[in-house]
Amino acid sequence: MQLGMIGLGRMGGNMVTRLEQAGHDLKSYARSGGGTASSLEELRDQLDAPRAFWMMVPAGDPTEDVFKTLLTLAEQGDAIVDGGNSNFRDSQRRYAEAREHGIQFVDAGVSGGVWGLKLGYCLMVGGDDDAVARLEPIFTALAPENGYAHTGAAGAGHFTKMVHNGIEYGLMQAYAEGFEVLQKSEFDLDLAEIAGIWRYGSVVRSWLLELLYDAFTEEGSDLARIAGWVQDSGEGRWTIAEAIAEDVPVPVISAALYARFASRQEESFAAKVNAALRAQFGGHAVKEEA
Repeated sequence: MQLGMIGLGRMGGNMVTRLEQAGHDLKSYARSGGGTASSLEELRDQLDAPRAFWMMVPAGDPTEDVFKTLLTLAEQGDAIVDGGNSNFRDSQRRYAEAREHGIQFVDAGVSGGVWGLKLGYCLMVGGDDDAVARLEPIFTALAPENGYAHTGAAGAGHFTKMVHNGIEYGLMQAYAEGFEVLQKSEFDLDLAEIAGIWRYGSVVRSWLLELLYDAFTEEGSDLARIAGWVQDSGEGRWTIAEAIAEDVPVPVISAALYARFASRQEESFAAKVNAALRAQFGGHAVKEEA
């Protein structure tokens, strides 16, 4: 099948390679260059109608800009896939806008990171049945066996991926806290060794744990080179917002997101307030600034 990939970063570039290895005909465009086309218009002209475009660019304005441009370039019967981490409500809106132009729109939640080229990408796809069926050869080539599902109507793919990433926040934070307890204990523990044995037979074994073992092996158990500053790309916030709207308690995901916020503070003003209050009501000593 023929596909036009837009965005050749860590994910998009590897996805092109995986699809080409599966025998698909890939055309591509990236703002930074390196694709078969030097513009979106040229990419359109390289594809046979009905065309299929796959956006693999950052969520937010970059995705919106590409989508709006494609609406002016694509023709009736063409399809647009958003494989980025867009908010599912944006995907529902884009589906409606594309439909007004006679263009199919599919939202694809993609998980797999830099390992996807070798291991495949888990795909959570939302959209109309006919659009998804038409693009299914692409989805099945990208995914490992049993790693792809048409999760529902427009927006369902990105909604599912949003919750997936919210769960990921909680899992990562649990590992992070547990290994800090191990690292600060009275015992001289080899964290790489512990992560290593937990990969076999333990009820906490997972791919994340395998990656943590790799990190300890490559970086050392103290992770000295890595700063404790953790970004979030939005999905955790969106998951919590939807949970609030649904009256669903998500204390673990919420705490994990707040821990990421705390990691970015050189010094917490809230901690200053806590220390000041303890000094006021209990006469507790405070640690003064250097």
